[in-house]
Amino acid sequence: MQQYIAEHLHQNITLAQLAHVAGYSNWHAAKVFRELTGNSPAQYIRLLRLTGAALKLRDGEDRVLEVALQSHFETHEGFTRAFCRTFGMPPATYSRTAPPVKLFMPDSVYHAFRMLKRSENSMDTKQFPSAVFVSTSTHPARKLMLYRGKQAEDYMTYCQEVGCDMWPVLCSVKEALYEPAGMWLPDHLIEPGTSRYVQAVELPADYAGPVPEGFSLIDLPACDYLVFRGEPFLDDEFCEAVQVLWAYIERFDPAPMGYQWAPAAGPRIQLSPTGERGCIEALPVRALDSRPAV
Repeated sequence: MQQYIAEHLHQNITLAQLAHVAGYSNWHAAKVFRELTGNSPAQYIRLLRLTGAALKLRDGEDRVLEVALQSHFETHEGFTRAFCRTFGMPPATYSRTAPPVKLFMPDSVYHAFRMLKRSENSMDTKQFPSAVFVSTSTHPARKLMLYRGKQAEDYMTYCQEVGCDMWPVLCSVKEALYEPAGMWLPDHLIEPGTSRYVQAVELPADYAGPVPEGFSLIDLPACDYLVFRGEPFLDDEFCEAVQVLWAYIERFDPAPMGYQWAPAAGPRIQLSPTGERGCIEALPVRALDSRPAV
């Protein structure tokens, strides 16, 4: 049902259609959907459309009425009321100021189920062939907007500590240099009583915009990275794809590329893994005194 909604969001979607693709009665489809997502199908669809509308208002030049009609609202007034309830401000105000807001970015129930089942069974990553592509990237001096956990060392424990509400806020930040990411902080950036793993977004060094409640803003120096990217993978292969990339990174020697690991130079970065593009992680490095001739 989630997949059908994502593929038909700009069309009219009925409960009967969702029930049909799920193989359930209308009543049972609505019951299961609410139990697993926390929203009725109609609420879920409306929130997705409102999030799409917010991104259009943030990044585009369309008038509020045009965005309202594109988002399947019949009137400007109805759209404004719904937008205010969801994001705490009128759409016209958001279009002008674009402060960080909590977008609606639901987790995939199917992916969560597959990850749970995979974690209950041992995985043989040797049976999962994959190529890894390595490139270089330089991040300029910048600011980092982050939300710290308590003791988390990875994504799962982080979500258990602070929930999953930080990512939608980070995704709404208009001034972001790159997409939001999960990050492992070096020792000197970890505040007492907080986690190594955080969720964060990189911003220009002169960023002076609002910082949402609970978030922190810190300065980062310029840093070179080696970027590791695995091959695209099927949904069922998510956990294996991550572990294969980690195993490759653990064995990798950066010296032939003219670098050495520099874990104190910046955070280790993990972009949100998707099957279409593969798993992507970036590790801080610094140049060796003498690089090999090209």
